[in-house]
Amino acid sequence: MSSLEQLLAAKEIAICCGAGGVGKTTTAAAAAAMAAVSLGGKVLVLTVDPARRLADALGMEELGNVEVRVPGSVMAAAGVEPRGELWAAMLDAKQSWDELVRRHAPDDATVSRILDNPLYQNISGRFAQGNEYIAMERLYEIHRTGTYDLIVVDTPPTRHALDFLEAPDRMAEFFSSRLLRWLTAPARSRMLTLASRPFYQVADRVLGSQFLQDIAEFFLLFQTMYDGFVERSQAVKRLVHGRRTTFIVVSTLEVTPLREAQFFMDALAGLGLHPGALVLNKALPAYLLDAGATRVSERLRADGPALAAVLGGDAGEPAAVARVLREVGESFLNFGVVAKREAEQRTELASRPDVVVTVPFFDTDIYDLGGLLRLGRSLWSGG
Repeated sequence: MSSLEQLLAAKEIAICCGAGGVGKTTTAAAAAAMAAVSLGGKVLVLTVDPARRLADALGMEELGNVEVRVPGSVMAAAGVEPRGELWAAMLDAKQSWDELVRRHAPDDATVSRILDNPLYQNISGRFAQGNEYIAMERLYEIHRTGTYDLIVVDTPPTRHALDFLEAPDRMAEFFSSRLLRWLTAPARSRMLTLASRPFYQVADRVLGSQFLQDIAEFFLLFQTMYDGFVERSQAVKRLVHGRRTTFIVVSTLEVTPLREAQFFMDALAGLGLHPGALVLNKALPAYLLDAGATRVSERLRADGPALAAVLGGDAGEPAAVARVLREVGESFLNFGVVAKREAEQRTELASRPDVVVTVPFFDTDIYDLGGLLRLGRSLWSGG
């Protein structure tokens, strides 16, 4: 692959990963917008980040679990007439868990008992590993409908993104764990084993018998969905490892985000996955490496007073002009040092993913679809 456009043209799912604050959400939305404009078809950008950045950038009041189409008027205001359609959604963990229970519970009575269980109501939106799992489940469900030609997923920051990828296996392991057998023991039998009785006697005094009953019933009911969970977790894993899924690692060339990007690419390799693209955001412009510009800057720094004299009094007080010329030259040279370091870092990273895209540092914030498309054109051209 030579470009992000070619990569996405051949894929059905693109999962964007990276550290916080590197422009990951914006990159995901920009890539999806450009795909809808230039590749056609139906494109969905799905975020698991509860922040409003995606909705704001797309000019929408709010996003939820149900996909909504970005209006044609917003596209027209951005000056484009797309070949395809751009859709967007944001994960609602509670609603997604409710739908999952309805789908996998063996009967309507079990569905009602799970949804009415106080413990389920309290933790269904905050279940440990649950949000990551339900995000993967939601991705699988949307993909399975065949509605979209491309789904671009915006994940949480890097370490949580790994939870996102590992969640199906972890949920399957939890359903067969010893811990779950202990938690469901009170609901399975009134006659506890001699080994477990002291644990429940202490727990009953500390937590109360009703809490123990609720937690035991909750997990016992959840075990009725074991087969469905395991089957779906395996299907999700196959989807993520499939040829039609790719990973886009987003970073800046600052030390900490770059370290996170390298960590994540190593982690992907450890999971048997391969990043399709590396997007390096907010890079310094190439003209800082221009040899002619560097020579001019060196002269500004060294010959400020002489150049100020040549410019004459019309340019201002000579001493002040000389100081400004020196500072301009010094600043350009300092930025040039950083630009050289970035160029070396890009060279080191280029051998790992199929596509490396460098996106320049924009002089204005991206806050609407027009800005997203401006970023998207940089993504398509490689910077």
